[in-house]
Amino acid sequence: MVVAKRSSRSAVSLSGREIQKLLPGTNALKALQTLPGVVYETSDPWGNNEQNISLYIHGFNAQQLGYTLDGVPLGDQNYGNYNGLSPQRAVISEDISRVTLSSGAGDLATASTSNLGGTIDTFSSDPKKKFGGQVAQTFGSYDTYRTFARVDTGLFGNGNSAYVAFARQDARAWDFNGRQGGYQVNGKFVHETDRDKLTLYFDFSTKVEPNEDSTVHVAGESGAPYTRPFTYPNFPQALSYLSASGATPAAAGANYRNYYSDAQREDALAYATLDHHFTDNLIWHSQFYYHHDNSVGVVAGPISAAGLPALFNVYFPGQNLKQIFGNSGYATRTTEYLINRGGYIGALDWTLGHHTIEAGVWVEHNSSSAIRRWYGLDVNAPTTPYERPDGSIFTQYYSQIANTVVQTHIQDEWRILPTLAVQAGFKSSLQFANGTVPVQPLPGSLVGSTGMPVGQIDTEKAFLPQVGAVWDATSHEQLFANIQKNVRQYMTYGGGGASPWSVGSQAAFDLFKRTAQPETSWTYEGGLREHRDLSFGPLSGIEGQVSYYHVAFSNRQLVVSPTAIITSIVGGASILQNVGSVTTDGADFALTAHLGRHFAIYNALSYNKSVYDDNYQSGSTLVHTAGKNVPGDPAWLNKSVISANFGNFDAQLMGDYVGKRYATYTNDLSVKSYFMLNLEAGYRIPLPAGSYLRNIYVQGNITNLNNQRGVSTVVVGAASGTYNTFPIAPRMYFLTLSTQF
Repeated sequence: MVVAKRSSRSAVSLSGREIQKLLPGTNALKALQTLPGVVYETSDPWGNNEQNISLYIHGFNAQQLGYTLDGVPLGDQNYGNYNGLSPQRAVISEDISRVTLSSGAGDLATASTSNLGGTIDTFSSDPKKKFGGQVAQTFGSYDTYRTFARVDTGLFGNGNSAYVAFARQDARAWDFNGRQGGYQVNGKFVHETDRDKLTLYFDFSTKVEPNEDSTVHVAGESGAPYTRPFTYPNFPQALSYLSASGATPAAAGANYRNYYSDAQREDALAYATLDHHFTDNLIWHSQFYYHHDNSVGVVAGPISAAGLPALFNVYFPGQNLKQIFGNSGYATRTTEYLINRGGYIGALDWTLGHHTIEAGVWVEHNSSSAIRRWYGLDVNAPTTPYERPDGSIFTQYYSQIANTVVQTHIQDEWRILPTLAVQAGFKSSLQFANGTVPVQPLPGSLVGSTGMPVGQIDTEKAFLPQVGAVWDATSHEQLFANIQKNVRQYMTYGGGGASPWSVGSQAAFDLFKRTAQPETSWTYEGGLREHRDLSFGPLSGIEGQVSYYHVAFSNRQLVVSPTAIITSIVGGASILQNVGSVTTDGADFALTAHLGRHFAIYNALSYNKSVYDDNYQSGSTLVHTAGKNVPGDPAWLNKSVISANFGNFDAQLMGDYVGKRYATYTNDLSVKSYFMLNLEAGYRIPLPAGSYLRNIYVQGNITNLNNQRGVSTVVVGAASGTYNTFPIAPRMYFLTLSTQF
């Protein structure tokens, strides 16, 4: 862990090398799990499957954080794509130079409309100055096969350098017969002179992830399954699983098995950045970017489950539904996403005496759509998770939203003394979104809906201030403090979730537009950083950070489902409303102790108390949430790493404790704590001088060394009585061989 030295807020980083130690090819977000205050959960060891990702930082969930790659906005990481892409799809894991977590609300210049609880900034590595390359091959449990290759041109021409990289990931899911992975290509070009740095970057990613369904839990249960795999590729088993009419086994209840489900994602991302030094004290940063996404989520499930008979009878009243959908007893549902977004980021840094003034602007226009279509699953020619269905039977809805974001900021850092700096500034956040519905759902086909709304919502927050200070109290200790206000703009998505364009009627949309307020937070943060060399027995040095934070989170928005039916399948109109505020207090303590040149011990202890301040109304029912803990985010976390380094050998043992997590808004149900170990060891084999290859590195990883069972992701969606979970992946073994030339 690397602690920021000049930031007035808590900011910690992991290098690309440390990320690859966790597991070659791992998601940069999953690597953050080793940092204080971070809860990152997923059911695969890389963190690749986006369906079952859960991320909490200081009481805020994944959609209340901000994400960037080299400054380019990556959206809010909503599983239903509408305004971005995940870091793992934006850059190959091995091409990451570092990932930085800034708590609070992040830097004022961050290009994000969702960073209430902090920012996660991923940075791609620059081309190397010498010609060369790298090849790595990973093998492992469940037929894992990952290939990475990169070639650097070295310097050529006048200050030019570039690289191109390729990755292929393929692995069988550990609890069902589905193969997850895809292909990715990165390219980067840098032209550098005394006054300018021009950077061109391109990424293309395509991946298919067959998904396991989450397990449904209810109060007083006795037999919920640990996993809920699909039946693909055993089609005869899928057919025999259903009754003659297409009904699922009564004993399975809500935990019935689908034939398959998957997420198919295809993204292209590019940017051009120019940093120009007018003088040593005046620097202009300019960046243009573009992102195109063409993706689909697919579920092939029984026609008798999840309220589907009522939906299908709207379109085919009195008809033989099994025959209409191919006589298999299954139907295939898709949610098809399209994103075309482009933007500009500009900033001017001017050093004037003891002041460093920064002013900047971010503008983005995004045109996105969500289409829900239904297809048959032919008993004689069933589709697979690895192909995109065509020839739909009907389109349930088609939503389009055009959204323009404008954010500006200005900040002054005043160095009052050589050891004391004060930062103050503010940003303005404006969003102009207009939704249309080219295909409306038929009345009754969406639960609780009379039609999808259309219209425009403009949100303008002109003054979001930030004040902070950094004081070098001694040559070893630094104190920092920061106060900041931020806002989370409304989701611009017509396919469900906490979006005004997903409510059940035009009247509900108009009421929300008149009365609702976007989520807002005030974050107060302070702490101490320490870096000291010692000569105290085996202890040769310590470095770390302790911080305290208080958050006043207001205008919390909650999606209240109109029914207990699984609306993620049949589709349903949610009730979106402001339900009060949340008060959060917490502390993070992280310390690395160096024991000579060969050993180090890292430990991070975190405490978080996030409590709802208000009850809320659900229809005619008052839901008693005041004084209850925010579910999904545990009160206690502890992370530890014991590392050793002897010449060409290195190893580390990582421990991760996640405390008890509540699973409902009223805290009547919870999931148990767990402790997991991971092990890494590597050896660099030197080669004789003059060899074409520089060295060979052998790395072994064991994930979940103690084979811990339990809940990884807990899906919170009800006030009481029920919740969903995804399981912890079992112990797995991986071996990576890599070399450079």
